[in-house]
Amino acid sequence: MSAHRSVVPRMLLAVAVFAGAAVVGLNRGRLDWASMEAAIGSLGLWGAGAHVLLFALGTVLFLPGAAFALAGGALFGPVWGTTLNLAGATLGATPAFLVARYVAADWARRKAGTRLDRLIGGVEAEGWRFVVLMRLVPLVPFNLLNYALGLTRIPVGAYVLASAIAMAPGALAYTWLGHAGREAAAGSDTAIRYGLMGLALLAAVALVPRLLRRLRGHLTGAAGVRWIEAAELAPRLTGGEGVWLIDVRGPDEYVGPLGHIAGARNVPLSDLSDRLGELATATSTPIVLVCKTDVRSARAAALLDAAGFRDVRVLRGGMARWSAAGLPVARG
Repeated sequence: MSAHRSVVPRMLLAVAVFAGAAVVGLNRGRLDWASMEAAIGSLGLWGAGAHVLLFALGTVLFLPGAAFALAGGALFGPVWGTTLNLAGATLGATPAFLVARYVAADWARRKAGTRLDRLIGGVEAEGWRFVVLMRLVPLVPFNLLNYALGLTRIPVGAYVLASAIAMAPGALAYTWLGHAGREAAAGSDTAIRYGLMGLALLAAVALVPRLLRRLRGHLTGAAGVRWIEAAELAPRLTGGEGVWLIDVRGPDEYVGPLGHIAGARNVPLSDLSDRLGELATATSTPIVLVCKTDVRSARAAALLDAAGFRDVRVLRGGMARWSAAGLPVARG
């Protein structure tokens, strides 16, 4: 009986969200954005709060966030508009995340196959880093991503903070474009300048992930690393090719939730310098370095390269990507 009672509120909440999204979706063509903008503008100081709440509600109900962001720039200018747009987007992304976790996370895990479960595990292993990446590289629509991330066990606080920070560049860009449109409608000479600034910001947002990857490579020593993909390594291992697998994570991670690749030797990065003698016979044998992602592996590769090891590769994405690909892991 108690289990039945716990299911009913979840079903009601799911039906309410689905019904609201369906109603809004069916009537999206009838929405008069100009009238909504005028109504919010007529509220004076209360208009700021109304804009944030409408933005949040629209996010939950799958309305396009770009329309609200442009309206925010037109109504409140580039500075306050960016602040309010970011607040509305974050406020809307949070309940969507929580609804998905409360309504469907347990069900999705029960119904998920092994590959999907491992994919979710890989996302959880990356945590806030995955949230930032998906916000900066919008491969999944914003509204859908909020619900999808709720199916994971990523901490709420990390999700909210990472989302707010990663959404800031996009919020600023759309706000500037909205402000430029308002200035153009008013015949202002600054409209072109504002518009160009908004487009430049959007272009910068598109380039941020690439710049971050390049910066990460220079900071970690990964710029000259030779990579190997999981899809390439797996058949080499099953085919019996001579490959030394070195897992540079700590012992607790080696036997932790992500497990390790069968046959991998655990040599933590902090101990690698002192244990180079163990690898002396492998100077002519291919070495593949593994960690949780590939940051520590890249550092280990630079160390081995300096020590004279020439055939050293790093598993791109580490155990997180290996597990997400559904490849076999050993535990314990």
